[in-house]
Amino acid sequence: MLMFRPASTSLRICRLPDIRFRTWRPAGIYRFPHQFITTAPQPRSRSRTHSSSKSWRRPWIFYPACAAFIGVICFYSYKTSQPFRHTILAIVRCSRVAGAAILGAIDYKKTMLQSYGSDTELNKAYSECHARSARRVLNALLANGGIFIKMGQHMSSLVVLPKEWTTTMRPLQDQCQPTEYGDVEALFLSDMGATISENFDGFDPNPIGVASLAQVHVGRHKASGKEVAVKVQHPHLAEFCDIDMEMVDATLGWIKFWFPEFEFSWLGEEMRTNLPKEMDFVHEADNAARARQDFTNVTTSLYIPDVVTASKRVLVMEYIQGGRVDDLKYLADHNIDRNKVALELSRIFNQMVFINGWFHADPHPGNLLIRPASGISRSPYNFEIVLLDHGLYFDMDSDLRINYGKLWLSLIKPTSPSTNTDRKKYAELVGNIGPDLYPVFEAAITGRVALEGAWQDVEDDNTLKRASSMIDMVPQTEEEMESIRNAVISQQGLLLSVFDVLRRVPRRVLMVLKLNDLTRSLDHALMTTHSNIRIFLITAKYCTSAVWQADRTRLIEGMRQKGLLSFGLLWNYFSCWWKYKTAYIQLVIMETVLDGEGFFRKSKSWVRGLQGRGFKGAHEAAAGLA
Repeated sequence: MLMFRPASTSLRICRLPDIRFRTWRPAGIYRFPHQFITTAPQPRSRSRTHSSSKSWRRPWIFYPACAAFIGVICFYSYKTSQPFRHTILAIVRCSRVAGAAILGAIDYKKTMLQSYGSDTELNKAYSECHARSARRVLNALLANGGIFIKMGQHMSSLVVLPKEWTTTMRPLQDQCQPTEYGDVEALFLSDMGATISENFDGFDPNPIGVASLAQVHVGRHKASGKEVAVKVQHPHLAEFCDIDMEMVDATLGWIKFWFPEFEFSWLGEEMRTNLPKEMDFVHEADNAARARQDFTNVTTSLYIPDVVTASKRVLVMEYIQGGRVDDLKYLADHNIDRNKVALELSRIFNQMVFINGWFHADPHPGNLLIRPASGISRSPYNFEIVLLDHGLYFDMDSDLRINYGKLWLSLIKPTSPSTNTDRKKYAELVGNIGPDLYPVFEAAITGRVALEGAWQDVEDDNTLKRASSMIDMVPQTEEEMESIRNAVISQQGLLLSVFDVLRRVPRRVLMVLKLNDLTRSLDHALMTTHSNIRIFLITAKYCTSAVWQADRTRLIEGMRQKGLLSFGLLWNYFSCWWKYKTAYIQLVIMETVLDGEGFFRKSKSWVRGLQGRGFKGAHEAAAGLA
């Protein structure tokens, strides 16, 4: 635009500011008398403070600074605030378990909804799905530790679960992280009121064993002068126990809500009931004392270590040196007969279940040691079996114990219509199991897929030879496995049947099945030369004795009420006694025959070893090492 001023001034052209310079002040026109004065555009003045605040708002400075500030605050809160730390850890630990559970459930759903060309493809798909899901859960449990390891150990010992699950979870019995020595010392001072050095000489800071709930150190007790084993609970367990249990319940609840057929809520209930008992070492010391008392008048090789002192989280007991019961080299070095070890293990646990009615409920090879018997030992053999970890025991009331014994005796008898009726009758009384789920329950008890008469759908299969009873069972053939597998698939799937059995069976019965599985697996691991049904005969003997004791008590009580001249009761008394004696003698005769066969097989191994490598080779061959 053109502006005219008096002649003494020159012409000046003023341009409007470029719209790109939005911070410039527009040119103004100021009117004075007789003249127009124009001003050129001037930049807006900025203060130093305004400039610095603008630079602070630059995203590459502002956001990293905020993140660093928040990180420092969170780190400080994590170290100083217990509620905040618990919240963070709970979120992390829960996300691990929830992720594994959700991915596993989706995997199972996808596997079930797919179609397969043959039963072989179906079985393979299910097996791979079991293995994938088990590995996911295993990794989550190992990352969380603590009671999650304990949950995995429970799963590894459930014989009714698919073998892919039990095999995958089995390493949890050994893969536990130790607590640092400084934390152990702090816990010891808190619980015992004195430092480790004030109570022990030569305390080894490295644990000799680490379990899911505790670890064991060796030291010399100053007060008694004895070498002792000191069992110390992991300090973080008490802190996170309630949180972890809530997480387990929530995770299992989600699975039950979204996939009702895959219900594991019983596992959470079992852990919530049993964990407080296992975490109280005073309770464990009381259990050890009672177990020792129960075997006072029994001829046995069982040995239970003496307890020196106990608090809630620290247990000081006699230190026992020995080997694992399934260590064949250790047995050979100490001239211990592996056949006798397997049989004695079966006697110990059957005594607990069927006679004492109170049994060790956390059996696995890590809780069993074997050592040569000393000169003052009560053992009838040249070895002692040491039972450790007495934190969890279960009792069995008389009715459950006797009905379970009768179920075992019916499985020993040859198949007949009346025997099959008895088997299903006592399965209902013992495990709340109806005829539809009976075959799965029978498999959990016997360790076999089915006896004759268990599966109605394969009765017409004349090519399949199945055992009539547990006495005449032979090693399973592939034809039997395939036939029963097809029958399982036709009955709405083995997996769903297993979950249904787990929901129905009382927890005590499941723990007894763990004992059965332990004795069978150890009999196999020891490579015994007697028949695989040998340990079943021991169980049958204890069942026979338990039933006779119950009948005797009932009949004697009736005689006290009605008098000795009640001939009906007297007749029943002698009839039950005769039935007991004849059955017991038959079992003893069968045991003698099988023991003779086992001795003959061992002798053949000894002769073959002698021919190959002399007396050393003979000894190793007889011990199962060659």
